[in-house]
Amino acid sequence: MIRIAVCDDEENTARLHQDKIREILSENRTVYETALYTRSDNLLSDITEDGFFYDILLLDIEMPGTDGMEMAEKIRPYLPDVKIIFITSHIEYAIDAYELSVFRYVPKNDLDRRLPAAILDAVKLLELEADRVYTIRTNSRLERIPYKSIYYIERDGKNAAIVTAAGVSKVRRTLAQIHEELDAEEFIYIDRGCIVNLIHIAQVKGNTAVLKDGSVLPVSRSHLQSVKEEINRYWGSHI
Repeated sequence: MIRIAVCDDEENTARLHQDKIREILSENRTVYETALYTRSDNLLSDITEDGFFYDILLLDIEMPGTDGMEMAEKIRPYLPDVKIIFITSHIEYAIDAYELSVFRYVPKNDLDRRLPAAILDAVKLLELEADRVYTIRTNSRLERIPYKSIYYIERDGKNAAIVTAAGVSKVRRTLAQIHEELDAEEFIYIDRGCIVNLIHIAQVKGNTAVLKDGSVLPVSRSHLQSVKEEINRYWGSHI
C-alpha cells in the first residue's frame, strides 16, 4: 500500500492533484490511498505529533503558515525515506529543493507532462527499496536489516560496521564478503574501507559523499569518477 498526502492551500487545486494521482496510479494498478490537506500545519502536526505515515508527499511550496520548504525540513526526522514532490510556479525554488533532498520538482505550468512521471518514478523507487534484507546470523544472534535502512558499511578492525538509521550493527565479515552477499547494484565502494548505499547519497561534493541524514564520507581519489558514473548509471536505469 502506497500512502500519499496532497497539500495545497487552494482546495480546488488540491482536489485536482488528488484526481490526477488517482488517474495515474489506477492505470498503473498500484495499491494506494490518498489524503488531502488544505492547511500545511495540519499535515505537519499529523506527522510530527500523531505519527501519521506517508510514502509520498505532494506539496505546494507557496502556502500560508508552514510553507513547503519548511515542511520538508521539519518532517525529515520523522519520515526520512518519504518522497517529496514539490509543485510551484517559481523556478528559483528548484535549487533549494535539491539541497533539501526533495525527490522531484514539478513546475505548475508543466504539470500534465511532468507530474505523472514524478509519481510513477517515486512509486518505482519505493518498490525498489522494499522487502530486501541483510541477515546477520550467529550462534546467539539473528538480525535482519532492511537494505533501504543501510546508510553505509565500513571496515572496523576484523569486523564490518553496518550503519543504519537505528544505529550500528557489527558482523565478522570483510567488506568484500558483505558486498558479495548483498549482491545489489545500489551498494558501491567509495573507498577501499567503505561501501555506501547510493540511494542515501544526496550529493557528491568535492571529494566527499553527502548523505541525506547529513553524514559526510570521504571518497578516495581513485574511486571518485567511478562513484559519479555509478550514481548516474543507477538513476538513469531506474528513474
